[in-house]
Order: sequence, then structure tokens, then C-alpha cells
Amino acid sequence: MGRPVHFEILGDDPAKLAEFYSNVLDWEFQSWSGSEEYQQEYWLATTGPEEQVGINGAIMKRHFPQPVINTTLVDSLDETLAKVTASGGKLVFGPNEIPYVGTHAYCEDPQGNLFGVIEEPKT
Repeated sequence: MGRPVHFEILGDDPAKLAEFYSNVLDWEFQSWSGSEEYQQEYWLATTGPEEQVGINGAIMKRHFPQPVINTTLVDSLDETLAKVTASGGKLVFGPNEIPYVGTHAYCEDPQGNLFGVIEEPKT
């Protein structure tokens, strides 16, 4: 069974996208220059502590159309959606309750990338 182990968000200005996702989802970023053959602007993303389930990823320069939408678990969907709009993004769909899964919404970052956010069901 294949399991996602890394994601990449594509944008025209990776540094500004790193700032956006840091503001909205509290991710931490570190610039990485890559290898000699693979030189480009690339920001490694730490999305949470190692002991927490999840994956880390990166933001890089856009080279092709976006083929994937990543969804991130958040503590408060309302607070996260407020951060999205305050940081220059927008809500594009939802929020919608998915029975037994949580409340989900799709957002767009300031450079046109779609991403999902989901809050676990309240017990």
C-alpha cells in the first residue's frame, strides 16, 4: 500500500507562499538549495512534531500545473479560515460536514494553489 511521504506546493514566489502557510497553518520553513544538479528556490516545510502523525513537504517554484490537492488537519476550522483570508487567501468551497470524518473546506492560497483543511468531528 502506497502512503504519501512528502508533498510539494508549487508557486511563482515560494518565499511568499512559505510566509502564507506559516501564518495560516503554523508550519515552519527552512530554505534548501538542493544539490549541484538541482538548483532552485526550495523551502522545506515542517508541519508538526515528529511524534505526531503526518508528513512534511516543501514549497518550490511552479514548473507545471497543480495535479494534487493536499488536505491538512487543523484544531479549529473557523480560526484557520479566518487566517486564510487575513493572509491573502480565500475560501473556495465549504465548509461542509462529512459524517464521521469532520468538517472540511477547500481554500486557495494567494498564488492560486488549492488546499483542503479539515477539523475532526466534535465528540
